[in-house]
Amino acid sequence: MGRENIPAHGPYIVVLNHTSVVDTPVLLMAFPVMPWRFFAVEKWKYHPIYGPLMAWLGAIYVRRDEVDRQQLREALAALEAGTVFGLAPEATRSFTGKMMAAKDGAAYLAARTHVPILPVGLVNNDVLFANVKQWRRTAIEVHVGRPFLLPEADARVRSKDLPAYTHLIMVQIAALLPPRYHGHYADSAALAALLRGEDPWPHCLALVANGNGAA
Repeated sequence: MGRENIPAHGPYIVVLNHTSVVDTPVLLMAFPVMPWRFFAVEKWKYHPIYGPLMAWLGAIYVRRDEVDRQQLREALAALEAGTVFGLAPEATRSFTGKMMAAKDGAAYLAARTHVPILPVGLVNNDVLFANVKQWRRTAIEVHVGRPFLLPEADARVRSKDLPAYTHLIMVQIAALLPPRYHGHYADSAALAALLRGEDPWPHCLALVANGNGAA
């Protein structure tokens, strides 16, 4: 759903909810063939099947919950070269399917490069393997939202600005998903505004201004 929202070419940043090891293959199959780069947890580098596949697909390996300056430079260089960059802002897989509080990496890259962000919601990846064990079919859905730019962003991004940007990114993803996935963002005023067709940004700013810095 929403394939018409996929830009014809990069650079742009694809952000998605992360619930399964099949998320990356499912995502890539839903998109036109094009060069990609993306962050992947370092443990997959040595996997006999996923390792070569990840390398071929352009993975930048990171330690879990940790991205260093060199890896950020690689990501920025890829975007500046016009490449599509994909990442899960939560930086780890949700084993419940519910969205978790995100890290600021996606917001940082988008603010530094001012490229469009394309939100993607993956539905039913989280129940795929459980259904396979029960010999049940799974209807996997890829919901692609409209590209958007971070408001008021420039290359001189400040760390204090990132939580509001991160919250905006995450509610854009959540708006593409059924409520059972909303998790950490279920009670977000920004998400409620977005689902009503209103601007979520003022609510993202208010969240941070009120001391709720976690995205």
